[in-house]
Amino acid sequence: MDYNSELDKAIARLHEEGRYRTFIDIERRKGQFPHAEWTCSDGSKKAITVWCGNDYLGMGQNAMVLEAMHEAIDATGAGSGGTRNISGTTVYHKRLESELADLHEKESALLFTSAYIANDATLSTLPKLFPGLIIYSDELNHASMIEGVRRNGGAKRIFRHNDVDHLRELLSADDPAAPKLIAFESVYSMDGDFGPIEAICDLADEFGALTYLDEVHAVGMYGPRGAGVAARDGLIHRVDMINGTLAKAYGVMGGYVAASHRLCDAIRSYAPGFIFTTSLPPAVAAGAAASVAYLKTADDLREQHQTQAQILKLRLKGLGLPIIDHGSHIVPVIVGDPVHTKQLSDMLLDQFGIYVQPINFPTVPRGTERLRFTPSPVHGPKEIDALVSAMDKLWSHCALNRAELSA
Repeated sequence: MDYNSELDKAIARLHEEGRYRTFIDIERRKGQFPHAEWTCSDGSKKAITVWCGNDYLGMGQNAMVLEAMHEAIDATGAGSGGTRNISGTTVYHKRLESELADLHEKESALLFTSAYIANDATLSTLPKLFPGLIIYSDELNHASMIEGVRRNGGAKRIFRHNDVDHLRELLSADDPAAPKLIAFESVYSMDGDFGPIEAICDLADEFGALTYLDEVHAVGMYGPRGAGVAARDGLIHRVDMINGTLAKAYGVMGGYVAASHRLCDAIRSYAPGFIFTTSLPPAVAAGAAASVAYLKTADDLREQHQTQAQILKLRLKGLGLPIIDHGSHIVPVIVGDPVHTKQLSDMLLDQFGIYVQPINFPTVPRGTERLRFTPSPVHGPKEIDALVSAMDKLWSHCALNRAELSA
């Protein structure tokens, strides 16, 4: 086989479909988020505004977070020096896990290097702990959940997105004595819709199933103390396992699961994705712990976040743009074609200094390609005005409306 030729063909297919992804080099400006600096292809620098970041609340620039990280670096150095089992557990890791357990009102929490790894490692390990386990997974669950369910070697059932009637049918068709687990999300990141947490918990109670809730796009931003949608809706005690991230609203990196002592201890003891991975640097754990603690008391920041999202959605709707609005902080504008989505993204960056990455298949279904805007409390009136003006000009005058896309 000509290996290089096959690689060229694979990459060429992405170019032909308009799905080839490019990175742009940006340098965030300390204390000035969402403003950053873009290094253009010719080496020149251009000021830009980031509109697609997951640092939803700007906590990556928070002075208390930075101070905690500096103190930890000065005290311990750069890396952790090992896996959690072999010299890689520090007071910073334990402090962070304690903060997370308290946040979700669970007995314990277990820290991973990312929420992807937390999902994959946990969901792929559970059948080892519960022989014969059947996992019921929402069809639009994140890739990390899909991968964990796929790799676990156990039985799985896929229910239609947020369709509790279909979930009931699947649960009813299986052996009542079989162990069961329902895996779903609180906020689905591409459409910004909410999972039916209470209805799923009701089914779990009826059929004796455990519940596994991914709150990655909700922690820090919803509910009392930022504990997520389950807490906002008074359902946190009905959820057995909660997955969250430290890389979005908390502005650092890492992931975790929060659950009972027994569940966390078993996952810690059996999951290869935990056992054989070097732990997060102590400075990262320290910064994350400071961020979690800070956001437990920052209801005003959460309110500002929701207000800015509502304002942006209202103004984009006023332009007649095809946005999806499920009431969350995520603002998707559907373009419906990968080539035109990339063109619109490029023009926003080149002409207006607005950075929003195109979202294409396989992240979203073909025909639903989109720009996904993520307003934050620090995207103020000036930034929103600039974005709305740019979208109005490009959508109206650059042959990017739906009629012209299909012509």
